[in-house]
Amino acid sequence: MITGLCLFGLGPQQELETISWSERKLTWEDFKGEPPQSDRVAATTASGISYRFTTLSNTSKHLKVNFEISTHFYPNESWYKPELCDDIILGHEQLHFDITELFARKLRKEFSQATFDRTNIKSKVKSIYNKNNKELSAFQNRYDAETNFSRNRKNQRIWNLKIKEALENQ
Repeated sequence: MITGLCLFGLGPQQELETISWSERKLTWEDFKGEPPQSDRVAATTASGISYRFTTLSNTSKHLKVNFEISTHFYPNESWYKPELCDDIILGHEQLHFDITELFARKLRKEFSQATFDRTNIKSKVKSIYNKNNKELSAFQNRYDAETNFSRNRKNQRIWNLKIKEALENQ
């Protein structure tokens, strides 16, 4: 699992293939990366949150800021080993992507509640984004630890329900 990819300033030749988060579920065909020979991991989901923002001129001290926040799955950075994988592992990988979306929603909320001015906008946006990514990474690691990478089926079911409910309630 890879999270927190921040991709800005990419030119047209450098754009990565992405799948935006939606209700559509991932399939093994979405995992196009080459698995490492030595890695004992069955699959890896590369996902991340990107953002853009625009500011509107305002005569008051605070700027009006519009954010566009997206959750992405990176097919060419994601891989699986067919001989080790099944539908349960695919569901585990899907939940990594869903968790990334959950943190994108959290980021939207944090940005909407923050106030920005001309002197701090870039540093404050970056600080909020970096804090969110750090929390996302810790959450993803906790998910893997508590489910033992999907091997603990009971905990996997608990996490499936927990994230489903969190997405429905945000």
